[in-house]
Amino acid sequence: MAPGRRTQSAVSALPEQPAQWHRVLTLLADISLFIGTRTIWTQAESHRPAVAVVISVCYAAILVSGVLALVVRRARSLVRLDAVVLVIAVVLALCAWAMNHGGSDEAVLTTQAAKELTGGHHVYGQPWPWLFKKGIALTTTFDGGYDYTYGYPPLAPLLTAPLLFLGHGGAPATAVSTGALIVGTVVLWRMLPVQWRSAATMACLGFSFLPTYAREGYPAITGLALLIPVVVRWPRIGLGGRLGAAGVARAACLGAACAAQQLPWFLAPFLLAGVYAVRRGELGGRAAALVVARIVGIAATVWLLINTYFIVSEPGTWITGIALPLIQGATLHGQGLVGVSLYYTNGSDRLDWYGHASMLLAAALLGLLILFMRRLGPAATVLPWCAFYLATRSQDGYYLMMTPLWLAAAITAPPSEFARAWQPRPRLLTGRYRRPALVATAALMVVPALVSAVVAVTGKPPLRTEIAAVHRSAKDANVLTGLTLRVTNTDGSALEPHFMLTVGQGLRQYWTTLKGPATLPAHTTASYVIRPVKGRFPLPGPKALLRLRVFTPTPQTLSTMKVHLRVDSAGGRSR
Repeated sequence: MAPGRRTQSAVSALPEQPAQWHRVLTLLADISLFIGTRTIWTQAESHRPAVAVVISVCYAAILVSGVLALVVRRARSLVRLDAVVLVIAVVLALCAWAMNHGGSDEAVLTTQAAKELTGGHHVYGQPWPWLFKKGIALTTTFDGGYDYTYGYPPLAPLLTAPLLFLGHGGAPATAVSTGALIVGTVVLWRMLPVQWRSAATMACLGFSFLPTYAREGYPAITGLALLIPVVVRWPRIGLGGRLGAAGVARAACLGAACAAQQLPWFLAPFLLAGVYAVRRGELGGRAAALVVARIVGIAATVWLLINTYFIVSEPGTWITGIALPLIQGATLHGQGLVGVSLYYTNGSDRLDWYGHASMLLAAALLGLLILFMRRLGPAATVLPWCAFYLATRSQDGYYLMMTPLWLAAAITAPPSEFARAWQPRPRLLTGRYRRPALVATAALMVVPALVSAVVAVTGKPPLRTEIAAVHRSAKDANVLTGLTLRVTNTDGSALEPHFMLTVGQGLRQYWTTLKGPATLPAHTTASYVIRPVKGRFPLPGPKALLRLRVFTPTPQTLSTMKVHLRVDSAGGRSR
């Protein structure tokens, strides 16, 4: 040791520097809080200045947090800053709820279900048309009607019932879903590794996506919150053949999630198949089966406990109600493959095949997961939602509302967790031509779904419609009071037509049929006189796309015709 030189132990230890990617992740979570905040602040400044002040303080906190994310020198300080960003996100979510808590159709239906429950009345199978006032969306069905009933499992109304004092409309239901999202975010934040925690803030409360769904009162948000503890480190459930307290709690959360909304039903088989494969690779088939059986038993018990009152009091309407989204016959909607028939062609006489394609794809993806668990296991939380792309109702919410589960699995269920997972390999798939046989098997599993999708897309509109007369208001020629149509059924079966006039991409209310046969026989032509629901239909501007749509329930078909009905100032018709 050289004289006069300090030893290594005498040198003060430098503070641990945070990883640069951790700084960036914290900064991205901080930035994501800006999105959508200005709209809420503008609204609050006009109606609730106190809320606007809180949002302004949050703006300052976001700016300061952005600076600190880039300059703090200790990893511990950055972890504390992650907690600050989470608090800001929670405050902004609460401010947004305070300004917009009326909710959508999901919220008003859930709130009404809670009121009926507290009043001792039946919840399922009861139509409540008076709830659907202006601004509340209607779910149209192929039979020319609307679904006014509650169609979800009962957990959301049960949680909403104690909060009915919050007011009218959907406020109690939106309070439940917003609270569930906040609690779920905090749980995910705590369960993730320390450096990844800001990702939870960003995925759950940032970008304003999920908070918007929560403020609209979607029961799926409650289901998401319950699935979060299930999905975090899910391949380790039953490790060593024991569930333990944590495993029991996760199984209970799975059952409760399935009692909140139907989307968890689609995820559960994928998670159970994954747990079985991982545990079988570790313990063998019998022990793995016992682990999965315990999980299913606990989840089913919790699910039954939540549903018991309804099973006893209204068994028939209850089973129909919780299966309603699958059997209600709702019209096409969404950003998936149905857009081909809805927007890019004139319809299809084989719309039922979209549903067949969706179910076949879900089964195929589950089979592929089992067959290639070591490769596809990390994507088990994403695979179920791919099937909805082919469904008749393929709206983006089915994917978007479950994205925090994707994040949780990506961080806590990496490929290494599946390195020893069991994969079925029959003799046919283990020989000399193993790889081509596996590829062929995978293709055969997916082909039925693809064929069904092609069948649906290539269908032809069964009804040919011509406008024989246009009935206009005497005061304004661009206000319709009715249409006379000449409709020809080119299909080989009798069809029951229902008409609506739509603007742009959305669907509207059905028009009332004043004259014409309820059922149009095959290969026949008939005249129909239809009238807007309120007796008047103001035509949109000349650039709006107007379509006359005709739906039939059995079979489910759509026939579309673009129309140009607007009259210009010179008295001629404009395009």
